[in-house]
Amino acid sequence: MYAGAVFIQQALHWDLYVAVVLLLAITALYTVAGGLAAVIYTDALQTVIMLIGALILMVFSFIQVDGWEGLQDKYFDAIPTVRDTNTSCGLPRQDAFHLFRDPVTSDLPWPGVLVGMTVPSIWYWCTDQVIVQRSLSARNMLHAKGGSLFASYMKVLPFFIMVLPGMISRILYPDEVACADPDICTQVCGNALGCSDIAYPMLVMKLLPVGLRGLMMSVMIAALMSSLTSIFNSSSTIFTMDLWRYFRPRASEWELMIVGRVFVLVLVVISVLWIPLVQASQGGQLFIYIQSISSYLQPPIAIVFMAGCFWKRANEKGAFWGLALGMLSGCIRMVLDFVYTAPQCNEEDTRPAVLKYIHYLYYSVILSVFTLIVVVVVSLATEPPDKENITRLTWYTRFDKPVQRALEIKTVDNDRDSSSPDSQQVNRDGSYRGENGHDEGQELSTMEDSHKQDSKVKSAILWICGLERKNERDSQEPPKPELNTCCLDEDPCMKHIVNANLIICMCTAVFLWAYFA
Repeated sequence: MYAGAVFIQQALHWDLYVAVVLLLAITALYTVAGGLAAVIYTDALQTVIMLIGALILMVFSFIQVDGWEGLQDKYFDAIPTVRDTNTSCGLPRQDAFHLFRDPVTSDLPWPGVLVGMTVPSIWYWCTDQVIVQRSLSARNMLHAKGGSLFASYMKVLPFFIMVLPGMISRILYPDEVACADPDICTQVCGNALGCSDIAYPMLVMKLLPVGLRGLMMSVMIAALMSSLTSIFNSSSTIFTMDLWRYFRPRASEWELMIVGRVFVLVLVVISVLWIPLVQASQGGQLFIYIQSISSYLQPPIAIVFMAGCFWKRANEKGAFWGLALGMLSGCIRMVLDFVYTAPQCNEEDTRPAVLKYIHYLYYSVILSVFTLIVVVVVSLATEPPDKENITRLTWYTRFDKPVQRALEIKTVDNDRDSSSPDSQQVNRDGSYRGENGHDEGQELSTMEDSHKQDSKVKSAILWICGLERKNERDSQEPPKPELNTCCLDEDPCMKHIVNANLIICMCTAVFLWAYFA
């Protein structure tokens, strides 16, 4: 959301908050109106547009710097004109083209990159609602695997279509992208801490011709709106189905739909209020901000998920306390990051020791180990889970036969004092008369007449939002649910094709890691 607002700000020279409100309003509108179907269809269309536009920009960028060799030679000369020569402010890092950097003094230590980034990545690709929601919508297991594999191939592209063009943007516009003076940075992007976040938008606005510039503008906005719609839809689903229904188990479908849409609007307000924290944290670098927040909040969820999948002894209490204590530790570190911001290159680091000496990627590793210890200790100290509760839910029990359990049906006794026919008087026409003597048949007919006179405008608005209400008399009781057994069988030929592509994709990733290490 913030990245999209920055792009709109650079393209149209609007105020940042105006751009944010506009972006959120458009996104919330078709998320509320269309639901998951609208999100999936727009994501599929926008992916094609994004890839075409990003590839075009990558080609234009490399032409400007004479290819890969020119990028390596010119990057270290991309120094802003105005800077303090007595400090390292504004100078490119000497290890900019290496993934494996110094484990102590670098901005991305290699042990933290290998382990500290891996755990949050497992959270995203295996447990994040945005990904899980799409995987569960697959037709079968092969389609789910194929979709994940296709996403893995696509994940290789951002290094070439986003990271390298961003570095080229510093070469072409060092005084703006690499500004080292707070006053100049404020004039360029409105953030005194730095303007590295505008590298890609500036490349689009200044390098491409008018027609392609409009295409890339739509690409960038489409990319951010795609992410926002996914987050809004998934968050509202989690809130209504997991939280709201827990407190109100008898909530109607009408109520759940309204709650979900109102929650989206609440997220919009929170997003706007969160912008100052994004600008002030981690030296104004959006990528570092995203990685640090992921390192504080995502490891507990990933560890609990993996423990539940691969350890049959893990139980509910172990998962609960692992999540509770892990999230508490991560939130404490996150709050400290907001309170004690990272110093600039010419400032002394006076932060607490936990911030000064423990990199956020290392903290991700510590938090993962801490959460795992809590899960193991609490699980071993309490009763093991019943076999029927882990059947077909762990790696080792995925092929077990489903356990047949009798369904407990709870009945609710209705208040017969005023609703049962026995306590009511019968009219000659067959209608009932209540204890107070009022003719209920006449009242029902009056209510139906008033219901028909509802505003057509109101009905249209409800229809657009998917909130049209059906007549309760016309609705039939749904059939009893049948036992749905998930089939894990796969077509042997397609299974081998998917597995072969998985090996190819992993080998490609290993080669890229080794080449740029």
